[in-house]
Amino acid sequence: MLYILTGEDDFSLTRALDEIKNETGDPAALAMGTTMLDGKEVTPEHLRTICETVPFMSGKRLVIVEGLLARFNPQNRPRRQTRTKQANDQADKDRLLRQAEDRKKLVACFEKLPDSTIVALIESKIAGANPLFKELTGKATIKTFPPLKEAALNKWAQSRVTAEGGSIAPKALTLLTRLVGSDLWAMTSEIDKLIIFAKGHRIEEEDVKTLVGYAEETTVFVMIDAILNFKAELAEQSLQKLLQSGSAPAQLLTMLARQVQLMVRAKDLKSKRTPNTEIQSKLGIPNEFIFRKTVEQASRFSLPRLREVYHHILETDLSIKTGRYDAELALTILVAELGQRGRTQVKQTVS
Repeated sequence: MLYILTGEDDFSLTRALDEIKNETGDPAALAMGTTMLDGKEVTPEHLRTICETVPFMSGKRLVIVEGLLARFNPQNRPRRQTRTKQANDQADKDRLLRQAEDRKKLVACFEKLPDSTIVALIESKIAGANPLFKELTGKATIKTFPPLKEAALNKWAQSRVTAEGGSIAPKALTLLTRLVGSDLWAMTSEIDKLIIFAKGHRIEEEDVKTLVGYAEETTVFVMIDAILNFKAELAEQSLQKLLQSGSAPAQLLTMLARQVQLMVRAKDLKSKRTPNTEIQSKLGIPNEFIFRKTVEQASRFSLPRLREVYHHILETDLSIKTGRYDAELALTILVAELGQRGRTQVKQTVS
């Protein structure tokens, strides 16, 4: 049997994969017959061999492949300046022929899966024009898991609180979903902590403010979003909120610089089809919430805009360290200027 599990809601996708495992029988026995494969590297021949191998000490074999479909997403490959148009055209033809041959072999492999083999293709995103996905539609059970937002996210969080035997005030629920966002791994962890903290009482807004540990990080994400989207007023409001809560200007500037740098690196790694687990390791972000927010932001902004903001952050840092400007004043000017379209260059103001 073939499953395609796709979407950015990694929590729900993982739960769906767990359900597939549970439906196959004894989890302990299945673990011995489970194979994880990197879809970027696996060849059709190797995948077919794994799928056709008789399971050992288990009635079923589970093959999990991450990123296989992404190999066939249509791409606008940049041309190399050192190659002639004729050479580029030939390279494109050769690449498309190889892809077509691989696609044919993969479809044949999935069509002839033994009854003992279950294959789960895990994808974060699939392009609508993906040819392999089109050919497998109708041959696979497809489940999609987009990030939950607004009403759907509130409903999910409310259900989770109730399922764990707790209750939560409407304002507390709204604040919780706003602070944590659509990362259901983080949401689950925060709900568990809040229920323990409330000790049988209803979770109130103050409980969320006291316990949820993402307030500063979330406000920094909001500020960066506002800066990159040229929303000066929101960016300044976020900065003032952070300063009033006791955050030091130098610390905030460091957080801004680090976050933009992480977004640039995440964008580069994503362009190379690096799996999320590897990206998280390379970026050195153990916190799932912060990692998901970083990747999500990186996908929404262009590299030139990120580099522009990072350049001005460094200039502001230099102006503070050389004593040219007070840290809070320099940071306030930076945020105000970067949040405006058609602005006067920051370096003219704070350098």
